[in-house]
Amino acid sequence: MELTRNHYLIIGVVLLGLGIQFRYVNTMVLNEPTTRWLNENIGPPQQAANSGILASFGPMTKRTIQPPPWLGWALMSIGGVVTLHSLAMNKPAG
Repeated sequence: MELTRNHYLIIGVVLLGLGIQFRYVNTMVLNEPTTRWLNENIGPPQQAANSGILASFGPMTKRTIQPPPWLGWALMSIGGVVTLHSLAMNKPAG
């Protein structure tokens, strides 16, 4: 499948939106099913693993993700470039 102008435009807008979201959000708290999946596939976080046997009997603590500050700027930059590139392309035939 060949990427057309419309594909580049939607990719750029999505990346731009994700970048804006990462600039406004400092910390994201994952829900319990996602935390459980991460614990099974990647392993428990370091602080829960160090707390010993009590961590396995207590309530599951939800994981938090703190993206680096540069990630929002990077996604906004890439999204802007891809969006402008899509506007410079030829319109699809048809």
